Amino acid sequence: MNSSLTEPAASDQLPAADSPQDGKQDGKQDRSLSLFRLLLKDRFATVSALVLVVVGLTALIGPALMGDLATKQNLLFANKAPFSLAHGWEYFLGSDSLGRSMLARLVVASRTTLSVALPAVAVALVIGSLWGVWAGYHRGRRENISMRIADVIMSFPSLLLAVVVLYVFSPSAGNIVLILALTRIPIYLRTARAESAELQSRTFVDAARTFGARPNAIIGRHVIPVVLPTLLTLATLEFCYVMLAESSLSFLGIGIQPPDVSWGLMVSQGRQYLQTAWWLSIFPGVAIVITTIAANILAAWLRIATDPAQRWRLALPRKRLIVRIPVKEATP
Repeated sequence: MNSSLTEPAASDQLPAADSPQDGKQDGKQDRSLSLFRLLLKDRFATVSALVLVVVGLTALIGPALMGDLATKQNLLFANKAPFSLAHGWEYFLGSDSLGRSMLARLVVASRTTLSVALPAVAVALVIGSLWGVWAGYHRGRRENISMRIADVIMSFPSLLLAVVVLYVFSPSAGNIVLILALTRIPIYLRTARAESAELQSRTFVDAARTFGARPNAIIGRHVIPVVLPTLLTLATLEFCYVMLAESSLSFLGIGIQPPDVSWGLMVSQGRQYLQTAWWLSIFPGVAIVITTIAANILAAWLRIATDPAQRWRLALPRKRLIVRIPVKEATP
């Protein structure tokens, strides 16, 4: 009798003893799958993140360190070739036709370019995402009106619309931000609307609605956290487009105006010296290309890292897909 009573009791205690270990293992797996560790496992994504961090820090603190080197003119050093320390470190990347340091101008131009691209992306992200989630959740007439407005805006090429508006009004940084943000709102609106409409019929949304939660509370607590990773990935890609659009507008002469300087404006100002001073256009062009490629690579990684169904792919150890097998020589 004693053995028959004690054996089930011992067997009932086994899961309780194993549960802390299972909890620890789950905690270790969660920590190992953190975004930072996943980022370090991907070399290309890590390099891209470091490039963007360097560009951001350069735009943030670089102009203060350079002082007035970006505007200081010295005709004795006009169009000096790069990669030489004979005239000081400030002329390591050469100088322009007025003897201004190319290194200092690139640093100052990075702040101007990012100060246009980041606000435009942020404004379009906030307005388009909230509008799209609201329209997708309520559906009906609100969704139809919102989609028709998005179709009207997207019927005009965004760059052409920016050219027309900036040609009519004065080309300034504020106007560039507003027009680029306006033309990119439909992208976020359509994406957020599709995601929100699909989530409306999910079980957790129906449960919250059954318990009497208000629509705004459901959108804020249940819909937006699920849609946000997709929208942030889209915003990273849109940052590349907005930066290239600003550079294109500055290249056409209706973007950033002197005495301000941006990477696109530097490319435009140096195109007439391509045969004699190629570095005036090549260096700012290379800065645009490197920043754009880094943002695209990081966006591709972020899309997988924020998707629970695909995130496990980043946690797998990298192995060689092709294994070389030594071939023995045939004996006669």
